[in-house]
Amino acid sequence: MVRGLFVTNLYEAEIGDERLLRDLAHSIRTLSRDDEAGRIWAKEHRYSGYTSYASLNDLPRRDPAFGELARLLTRHAGKFADECAFDLGRKPKLDSLWANLLKSGGHHSGHIHPHSLISGTFYVEVPKGSGAIRFEDPRLPLMMAAPQRRKDAPEETQPFVTIHPRPGLLLMWESWLRHEVLPGTGRGERLSISFNFA
Repeated sequence: MVRGLFVTNLYEAEIGDERLLRDLAHSIRTLSRDDEAGRIWAKEHRYSGYTSYASLNDLPRRDPAFGELARLLTRHAGKFADECAFDLGRKPKLDSLWANLLKSGGHHSGHIHPHSLISGTFYVEVPKGSGAIRFEDPRLPLMMAAPQRRKDAPEETQPFVTIHPRPGLLLMWESWLRHEVLPGTGRGERLSISFNFA
C-alpha cells in the first residue's frame, strides 16, 4: 500500500460571468492609465505592464466590479478553507486585492505571500500565448538526492505543475506555496486580479 502524505491543495473554479469580465477589464485598463503611483512602482520594480499592488488598497470600495468580485472570492475562499480543514473559528477575510496588466513577454519570478492564509488569482483577459502560472513542490529545496520523475508520472509527483490561464479561471492556494508567472510568447495584455485572505 502507498499512502499520499501532506497534500498540497489547489482550488480551481470557473466564474463565467461575461458582464463581470468586461467590467473588470475596463476597470483594470482605466486604473493602468490613471494610477500614476502604480505605474511608477511597476517601472521601478521592472514589472512589464501595470499593477496596483503597492498603490491602491481599496479597489472593492472604489469600483463596483471589484466589489462584486470580492464577494464572489470570499464565498470561494470559504469553500477552499473548508476543503483544507482550516480550524479558524471564522471565515477567511479578504486582506488585499490588486489588479495586474502584464504585457507580452512579461513574467513574475517565484514568490510566496507571507502573512496570509489563502492567495489566488482570477483571470480576466488571457490572449493566446499568455504566460502560464507554475507552482513549485514545497519540498523541492529538501529533496537532496531525490531522482527526477518520469514524464508520464502523475502530475502530483512532478516538481512543478503548470496551469495555462483562461478568462474566468479562479485559482486559490495556501499562501506558502511558491509560484511564478512564466514569460508569454503571445501578443496582447494579460489582465488578472490577485488577492490574499488572512
